[in-house]
Amino acid sequence: MEPVTFTTEDGIRLEGELRVPEGGPRGVAVVCHPHPRHGGSKDHPLLWAIRNELVSTRSLVVLGFNFRGVMGSGGSFGGGRDELRDARAAIGFARERVATPDPPTLLVGWSFGASVAVREALDDARVDALALVGLPVRSGDLELPPLPDRTDLRLFARPALLIAGEHDEYAPPDELRAYGERFPDAEVSVVAGTDHYFWRRERVAAERIGAFAERALSPR
Repeated sequence: MEPVTFTTEDGIRLEGELRVPEGGPRGVAVVCHPHPRHGGSKDHPLLWAIRNELVSTRSLVVLGFNFRGVMGSGGSFGGGRDELRDARAAIGFARERVATPDPPTLLVGWSFGASVAVREALDDARVDALALVGLPVRSGDLELPPLPDRTDLRLFARPALLIAGEHDEYAPPDELRAYGERFPDAEVSVVAGTDHYFWRRERVAAERIGAFAERALSPR
């Protein structure tokens, strides 16, 4: 693991950690964390499990980072809008660390991070596949910009995975499946016996994301 820093287009310095697999990497993954105002950061067992799976089992270069205003990252909370710049800078930074030009790239987001990830991916052609964990289709108290609607999502022809716990209050399975149907190429996965935080099911969720990455990035 290598501690790293990088800068957004509006001059905000962000902190992160980069993990590089042994041997040649097959691609890149960037992981976006939950809501900064609800204790979210890159340092959570679920995100550790996802990063470990993607680097150790799927041979991806993986960047986890803190959004602006979180821990050692500069700036202040941007309401889920300025954080698009953070995700964009993270994708560019991670891709630059791979010798292969235009490496296959997976963008992963959990909760608030999933909301940022789906909105960034719509306009960022560098993203080849998208994994949305606990996407808050029922936002509740999370203070998020609206999610893209069917008109926007129908243009996103790249593979997407929507995954949530069986008892997720922000991503109830039926509502998540309905939202997933708006994508041209999406699959929905529900992890039994857990909720939005995936306690004791972190590895199950990580393995499903890893298997998706294997399928989604290989054909490129």
